[in-house]
Amino acid sequence: MVKHQPLQVYEKQLCLSCLTGIYGCRWKRYQRSHDSTTKWECLWTLVLVLTFSLLLIWSYFWWEAHNDYNEFNWVLYNRSGEWSDGTVSILATTAVGFTYITFLMILALGHVAMGQQLNLHWLHKIGVTAALLTTITGLVSTNQIWGEEWDIVPISLQATGPFLHIGAVAAGTALAWLVAGQVARAERTRTQVVLVLVYLSALLALYLLPLNITSPCLMDRSNLRPPPAIIGHRGAPMLAPENTLMSFHKAVQQRVVGLEADVAISLDGVPLPHARPDPAEDHGRFGGLPERQFHDASLFNWTDLRALNAGRWFLKDDPFWTVQAMSERDRVRAGNQTGHPRRDSWVNDTLETVLQSGIRQEQVMWTPDWDRGAVREVARGLQQTSEEKHPPTDLRERGIVRLQLRYNQASAQEIREFSAANLSLTLSSVNDPWLFSVLWCSGVPSVSSDAPQILRKVPYPVWLMSPDEYNVVWIATDLVSFAIVIGIFVFQNYHMIRWRFSGMQRYNPEQIMLSAAVRRSSRDVNIMKEKLIFSACASLSLALQWQGHDLIREVSNGIGDSDELSVYAENGYDYYSNQGIAQ
Repeated sequence: MVKHQPLQVYEKQLCLSCLTGIYGCRWKRYQRSHDSTTKWECLWTLVLVLTFSLLLIWSYFWWEAHNDYNEFNWVLYNRSGEWSDGTVSILATTAVGFTYITFLMILALGHVAMGQQLNLHWLHKIGVTAALLTTITGLVSTNQIWGEEWDIVPISLQATGPFLHIGAVAAGTALAWLVAGQVARAERTRTQVVLVLVYLSALLALYLLPLNITSPCLMDRSNLRPPPAIIGHRGAPMLAPENTLMSFHKAVQQRVVGLEADVAISLDGVPLPHARPDPAEDHGRFGGLPERQFHDASLFNWTDLRALNAGRWFLKDDPFWTVQAMSERDRVRAGNQTGHPRRDSWVNDTLETVLQSGIRQEQVMWTPDWDRGAVREVARGLQQTSEEKHPPTDLRERGIVRLQLRYNQASAQEIREFSAANLSLTLSSVNDPWLFSVLWCSGVPSVSSDAPQILRKVPYPVWLMSPDEYNVVWIATDLVSFAIVIGIFVFQNYHMIRWRFSGMQRYNPEQIMLSAAVRRSSRDVNIMKEKLIFSACASLSLALQWQGHDLIREVSNGIGDSDELSVYAENGYDYYSNQGIAQ
């Protein structure tokens, strides 16, 4: 009597169907393959990885550039003459593109983990190409119009480096599952050795990465200096229109130690804060001549300038997304501020106004370089401040007592040198807590900020860790990661390790796994199955011949037409009938 049933039964694989269907539109089983990925598809996989890497850098850049979004909008305004928040469209497209490419990367890694052939659908290829070209265009354009902002990347790594290292080690540890699976499927020992060596080299580089990580916040808590003094840059421009009395009042309410204002001079010699009105709406006040909306402040007298509205644009454009949080009273007040958008300065008129204001000279920081000698002779008490970085000895020889620079123009070493030379340093514009914390740990005495209301709520650096504590975290992270990697490799390659250590003598042929997921392509596995089945059929025929005609007749009578031993193919799948003979 012959019993028979299929040697291979296919079950529904919904997750695998979704994986290959979404990635390459291979929804049917016969469309999938365990064969090696073609060179063309390997090239597209590299393009996908490149696109993901560039988008990761692009996203990180704009995440950290949040401190300077307003500066970027001013760059666009100076180029186009129209005020708009250009960061909105950039952030929206970046979020969509990064999410899409990350999703494709996850699907590609899923194919590798499942041993499936990579075959990116042509629609996804168009999407990847569009994302790659858009990202490259954005990188080149940003480098041309806002190239100095790239300095924020190494500065931000001082705040995020230790945490990015932990994340990178976690990602590298997770990749061990894929690498171990590839090692288990590899047919040649040389391929296995190369995969293991490449992966372990990359992992070792990640483990040793903290040797190159430096941060001023890696310090003993006892060496932490008092927080930097906060100066209101143009007042508090997130709470009121910049360079207006309302903005200065708001900054004083936030307990700033000083105010920084840009000064322009009217045609009749009246100094005024350098604010930005909405000239497009006010050109009718200048005799119906719209071309005057772009004229310099020096072409208008004080009476004309007082008629301009310096707050209406603030309510309409909402440059910092803070108008909704303002009270109705503040909105009405902001819409009735006066000023002018263009900066110009006449030294004599400004100096005379300062001297007549009654403000103590020691409380005024004088930054213009021109006619500095004449200014010092007239007002010796002014704090001579430079906006250009020079060696401390040269600054002292010129009578400079303060230095005001952009936050990316002074390193931690230079900050210590200026402090040793008794030069007071102010860095601007510092708006985000993470940047304020880095400068705090660096020992900066003061910062100029558009957001004093935010920095005032930072009582302590965002993070502070002693070198010994960080070494413990670093070593513990590496050890845990390495232990997990070893466990994954042992688990994934258990059968291969057991076979090599036990030897062929103890190997049971019945344990052969006829599965395409074990170290062979689907074509090789099918050939192996056919050889085993045909070998079994040949052995059966020889046994039947030795039993004589009677036994052959008996066996023939026990086998129906539809139950004959057969090997047939349907839709590319092999079904084999041939299970056990009972006599």
